[in-house]
Amino acid sequence: MRNPDGNLIDRFLKLKEERSAYVIAHYYQRPEVQDVADFVGDSYSMALAAREAPCETILVAGVDFMAETAVILCPDKTVLTPEPDATCPMANDITARDVLEYKERYPDSIVVCYVNTPAEVKAVSDVCCTSSNAAKILEKMPPDARVFFVPDRYLGCNIARRLNRDLDLFHSCCPTHEEVRLHELLELKQRYPDAKILVHPECRPEVVDVADFAGSTRAIIEYAGASEANSFIIGTECGILHPLQKAYPGKEFILATEDLICPNMKSITLEKMIYSLEHLETRVTVEESIRDRARIALERMIEYST
Repeated sequence: MRNPDGNLIDRFLKLKEERSAYVIAHYYQRPEVQDVADFVGDSYSMALAAREAPCETILVAGVDFMAETAVILCPDKTVLTPEPDATCPMANDITARDVLEYKERYPDSIVVCYVNTPAEVKAVSDVCCTSSNAAKILEKMPPDARVFFVPDRYLGCNIARRLNRDLDLFHSCCPTHEEVRLHELLELKQRYPDAKILVHPECRPEVVDVADFAGSTRAIIEYAGASEANSFIIGTECGILHPLQKAYPGKEFILATEDLICPNMKSITLEKMIYSLEHLETRVTVEESIRDRARIALERMIEYST
């Protein structure tokens, strides 16, 4: 990826000020997108940042479900996406119909919905979660309750094993994190024997098993900073290398595989963000009946996480 023109950055920052816009970006965004954002974080902290945004216009540099979450939590604000086609294949695998059919079979069940889902799925779920709070939320569920965890089977499996409880899982997974293969990880560990292995819990269970730490993007960054180790093998999307290298320039970070690139996240550019603010496009909306029900699941997530 090319380095951005300094004039382009200046142009965006000036436009952001003129529009009184608040920019929220995910850690998987391009480095220059992270650098011009008002807030950079994981999906959970992005949701909180949107709810507390000090401006009437929010530009979300992330995939579509992240922008929808901002709309759900901030119905009176204008939420923009610079790239409406930036989406999440895993989120798109599941539909509201899948959840409703499960509830018809198991009417007393609880549906825990990963935030990586469309608003329609959140609207028919009982509570949302993210990788940073999934374990905490599941611990709030009655131990004998039947729980349907959607849609990430790897995250669900890893959390279920950690908590030693059964979960019914959907069949989907993140195509980017699925690229982390055990044999490649072990080969890297042989080359860098002193390196700590830090992975995202969307990775395969056998990958999580050999990791020194598995956690959300934010948790990975915090672990790297607190650790006395000086080198780390990173098993999550390559965008996280930018905040890691900025925060800890004296440490070494090795990507688990060169395939850890999310094309949807990387489809957002400064040029598209400038166009979005200039034209106030594309505005993200959620049908009110869906928004109101999805808000309950998201607010319940925030409540259970505190």
